[in-house]
Amino acid sequence: MTSPTDLSLVEDDDAQARFDELVAHEQRIEPRDWMPEAYRKTLIRQISQHAHSEIIGMQPEGNWITRAPSLKRKAILMAKVQDEAGHGLYLYSAAQTLGITRDTMTQQLIDGKAKYSSIFNYPTPTWADMGAIGWLVDGAAIVNQVPLCRASYGPYGRAMVRICKEESFHQRQGFEILLQLMQGTDEQREMAQDAVNRWYWPSLAMFGPPDDESPNSAQSMKWKIKRFSNDALRQRFVGMLVPQAEILGITLPDPELRYNEETGAYDMGEIDWDEFYEVLRGNGPCNAERIERRRTAHEEGAWVREAAAEYARKQALRAKEVA
Repeated sequence: MTSPTDLSLVEDDDAQARFDELVAHEQRIEPRDWMPEAYRKTLIRQISQHAHSEIIGMQPEGNWITRAPSLKRKAILMAKVQDEAGHGLYLYSAAQTLGITRDTMTQQLIDGKAKYSSIFNYPTPTWADMGAIGWLVDGAAIVNQVPLCRASYGPYGRAMVRICKEESFHQRQGFEILLQLMQGTDEQREMAQDAVNRWYWPSLAMFGPPDDESPNSAQSMKWKIKRFSNDALRQRFVGMLVPQAEILGITLPDPELRYNEETGAYDMGEIDWDEFYEVLRGNGPCNAERIERRRTAHEEGAWVREAAAEYARKQALRAKEVA
């Protein structure tokens, strides 16, 4: 006689086989589909970190909205920061389909238990930083995120389609800021070059550690959440930057950067991974400031959330009475 335990094991094996078949045939896994618990946890970690990065990423640029050099620049930067807020909301919604609440994710962030991209823990002392962030940081995001449009998890992949379209606008906006500065005075050109010098290496680190030191990449690629390795994406990004830097007249701050005809890839200097991990651990220039501002905003916005919840409750009650 077959025991309930044996039946459960058979059912799990059948479900795993169906999951594997869907992934192998480039089909999407949807929220109601069976999925391995490790797959679910990996997605929650990745999508929530991505959402947190968008929300924290509003801060380095938000403080330049009132100081942008023209009304046009203010309007463009404001639109960009609003886009980032929207990206965070899309991604939190995608993560919620996996069984985690937005409140839980927010609490994990402000408690320092959840990570976000280390790139957003650097200061933005000049207007040129807005150009460098757009060109380098959003450029890296595009290279990293376009393949995610084909992620095996449906809600994540669909959210990324719109996000990538908007990130393309952000990258062009940054390029245009730097181009204008590089066509300006000596002081403006120096400011642009300085910003690129400071943001170049952290933007390369955004793709994550080298492949042989990245514990999650291989499994994510097997599940087709990721499509390319960290090093492959980094190479693609540098290949995009080199001709654009020539157009700008910007020097990429890597004296070892050169195209290798034999390998068909760029030889690069070594990224300071000690700095990367130090910032990731919370010891970057602005880590404490970024989290404190997010915590304060969350606390000060409590009355808005409470009012919205009460309004929704009353509307639902009214609809029930009418019915």
